[in-house]
Amino acid sequence: INGESRDIMKLVDAHIHLSDPEYNQKVSKIIEDAKRSNVVALVSNSMNLQTSLLSLQLTKEHSGLVYAALGIHPWSIRHLSPNEVQDTVDLILQHGTPDEKLVAVGEIGLDYQYVKSQELQNLQRKVFDEMLRAAGKLSLPVVIHSRGTAAEILSLLPSYSLKGVLFHWFSGSKELLHQIIDRGYYISEGPPSIYSSRIQEIIKQTPLTNLLTETDGPVRFWGPFKGEMTTPSFLPLVVKAVAQLKKREEIDVANQILQNFSDLFKISLV
Repeated sequence: INGESRDIMKLVDAHIHLSDPEYNQKVSKIIEDAKRSNVVALVSNSMNLQTSLLSLQLTKEHSGLVYAALGIHPWSIRHLSPNEVQDTVDLILQHGTPDEKLVAVGEIGLDYQYVKSQELQNLQRKVFDEMLRAAGKLSLPVVIHSRGTAAEILSLLPSYSLKGVLFHWFSGSKELLHQIIDRGYYISEGPPSIYSSRIQEIIKQTPLTNLLTETDGPVRFWGPFKGEMTTPSFLPLVVKAVAQLKKREEIDVANQILQNFSDLFKISLV
């Protein structure tokens, strides 16, 4: 790539679960791995109160590299302890000063695949509403899980005063993708960009100005990553895949994604 010797690619992981129990005892290895791969920022997304607290702790231990998104994932609805939703909202509001540690509310959203009862689906909607309200109060962006629910989520979001929206690992229809783009929202894609024709088609349809990169670790992947623990070292291959799909230089893709990340999360990286 022309000029690559002068321009080191700076990469970003907009969505990783560093506080996930599967990464317990492995975070220092992941951080080293990130540095070796020129990953300059990671957003540690949370699933519940416990992982939200740990995500905040990780921002202190790895200041300037790890940032936190706090929230309750729709999958966590079935295992909520008493007051967990309110305690998580309080934690978000308590840390919502612009100290560049808490940068988003996430991972939040809707997913009815595992909750068939109307009662639990309503609880998901209620928790999602609480999380969106907290984000609106603090002018924080939201990181959204939208498997099978992107249409419903897109109908809800205009009711909130949100400062930015990221649909992570978006895999919905072309029509929904165009709504996301028209509203100035972002999507993030990760390792499936290398082997999934569906994700590749979404990347082709998405302007580079609306795109971010992620790993979603510790989720595991197929293709060249089969059997490997997911780490930020996968990101250079993701950027390479995006560059090929977009017929652009890798350095240009990396620089635009870095700019998008800075704009969405209000982190000075550029």
